[in-house]
Amino acid sequence: MSTRLYVGNLPQNFDQKELEGMFAAVGAGVRFKAVLDRDTGVCRGFGFVNLDDPKLTDAVIEQFNNREYGGNQLRVEVSERRESRGNDRGGDRRRGPGGGPAVARKSVDKVVHSEPADKEAPEPRWAGELSKLKDLLANQKASV
Repeated sequence: MSTRLYVGNLPQNFDQKELEGMFAAVGAGVRFKAVLDRDTGVCRGFGFVNLDDPKLTDAVIEQFNNREYGGNQLRVEVSERRESRGNDRGGDRRRGPGGGPAVARKSVDKVVHSEPADKEAPEPRWAGELSKLKDLLANQKASV
């Protein structure tokens, strides 16, 4: 089974061949691939190293983590697989910090319409605030 490492904090302009060569020098079966922006084709500042031999994982992390490259210190760590993080196919996307339980959302007074809204009616998200504002204005006129 292969291991995948995250390589972050890549400099804006770097030579991918040079970086591939640096990682390949660690051992056989070590491959690097930078993640590119779909629109511009420029590196997004990170990439992944795939290792055929999991025994090389610690050696690569020790050798390259916090190493100066192109004016930046590289960040190298074991990459999480998508299945463990949750995904769009049923994973819990509302995880709290550190992968903890879901974070409760702030309660908001919402107005829900079962029938189609009138064209003159305010947007449901702001209806409660609008009614409070109207009450404040009415109270100001009454006391003057």
